[in-house]
Amino acid sequence: MQVLNAKQGISLALIATLFAAGCASDGSGMTKTGQGAVIGALSGAVLGAAINHKNRGKGALIGAVGGGLVGTGVGAYMDKQRQDLQKALAPEVQAGNISIAQANNHAIKITMTAATAFDTNSSAVKPGFNGTMDKIAKVVNVYGKTTINIIGHTDSQGSDKLNQDLSERRAASVADQFRSRGVIDQRLDSQGRGKMEPIASNATESGRAQNRRVELFVEPIMAN
Repeated sequence: MQVLNAKQGISLALIATLFAAGCASDGSGMTKTGQGAVIGALSGAVLGAAINHKNRGKGALIGAVGGGLVGTGVGAYMDKQRQDLQKALAPEVQAGNISIAQANNHAIKITMTAATAFDTNSSAVKPGFNGTMDKIAKVVNVYGKTTINIIGHTDSQGSDKLNQDLSERRAASVADQFRSRGVIDQRLDSQGRGKMEPIASNATESGRAQNRRVELFVEPIMAN
C-alpha cells in the first residue's frame, strides 16, 4: 500500500472538503458548481504531478507561472531581461550602488551593496533604496518565468551566529520588498551565508563594505 506524503494528504483533504461543500443541501447529490470545483482540484493535482513527478515543488512553480521556458528561447528570454535591468538600473550601476552580471546557466546576478541598501547591523532596507527596488521588481514582474534567489552576506565583524542571523534577515527583508511589489511568493527564495563567502578582504573598511551585501540570482524556470 502506497503511503501518502504530507502534500498529497493535504490535496486529498482539500478535494474532500470541496466535495462536501459542493453537495446540495437537500441531499440530492452534487451541484454542477460543486462538480466543477472538484474536477478543477483533481485536474490541478494531476497536472502538477504530471509536469514533473520527481519534483512536485517544481511542478507547482511551473503551474504558478503558467509554464516554463524551453530550448533556445531560454537564452533570448534571459538576455532581454538582463538588458532591461541594465537599462532601468543604469544610474545605480554608474554610481556603484548596484552591479549586474551574467551568471551560470543563463542566470542574472544583481548585487546590492550594504552601504546603499542597509544601515550597519540593520536588516531594514533604507527608504532611499525603494526606487531601486521599484525598478527591479517592475522588470522581474514583466519576465515572470524566473525565480529570484536572494542571498544575504556580512563582513567578518561579530560572531558567526550574529552574522548568520543578520544575513538571513537582510535576505528576508529584500524578499518582503519584492512581495510588496507584486512578485508572487512561489518565485522567491531567501537565505543567508553570514560571513562565509567574502568577495574582498575584511582587513579594511572598504573591503568589509563590499562583503556586506545582498545578491539576487534571477534564474529561468525550465519546463523540464
